[in-house]
Amino acid sequence: MVYITGDLHGDFSRFSSPAMRRLRKGDTLIVCGDFGFIWNGDKKEEALLKKIGSRPYAVLFLDGCHENFDLLKEYPVTDWKGGRAQVISGNLVHLMRGQLYTLEGYRFFTFGGGESREYDLRDGAKTWWEEEMPSAGEMTQGLETLAAAGNQVDFILTHEPSARARGYLAGRNDRLDGVNVYLNRVEEIASYKRWFFGSLHMDKTMSKQHMAVFQTVVPVVESHAKRK
Repeated sequence: MVYITGDLHGDFSRFSSPAMRRLRKGDTLIVCGDFGFIWNGDKKEEALLKKIGSRPYAVLFLDGCHENFDLLKEYPVTDWKGGRAQVISGNLVHLMRGQLYTLEGYRFFTFGGGESREYDLRDGAKTWWEEEMPSAGEMTQGLETLAAAGNQVDFILTHEPSARARGYLAGRNDRLDGVNVYLNRVEEIASYKRWFFGSLHMDKTMSKQHMAVFQTVVPVVESHAKRK
């Protein structure tokens, strides 16, 4: 079974939650950005990554706005489940932007990244990387990946929501960034069952197809079946 959850921000205690303890050998957990465990590169962090990668289920993650991209880019890129990915340790894998992966017979389109609202403060503290914002090349590659699949996938996983999905939050006045606008284009061309994203830090069904995830752990198949 494939499960989806939201930002972990390097909080290992999340793996002890009742929802995650239900995961079994052979399952897959996908984190929708801000994984946060690749941050300072010390020995303690390295041991923790190995510990996560040795879990009986796979842990996959999209990058968000709070990753150390200098460290992340040191991991080699390889072909994995139909797309390009970085194997961090054992069953721990980074799902890259604009890729399409096949898991348990379902096709997942992934697009991480976003723009930090507090980047001015983080830049001064050297905890901000410009690579958090997807490049024009990555955006183009995402559209080309979808086109090669006939613009038909089963699930879309992103860190940020599309501008359309963000609009479902009545009264929310957050500014849109280039990723939100780009994902609107993905909305226009792609046919999909459900779209999950993590950056809003809430667990909320936004529409028939859009779901914000944070601390919840959602089985993708059941989440789709309930909407039929």
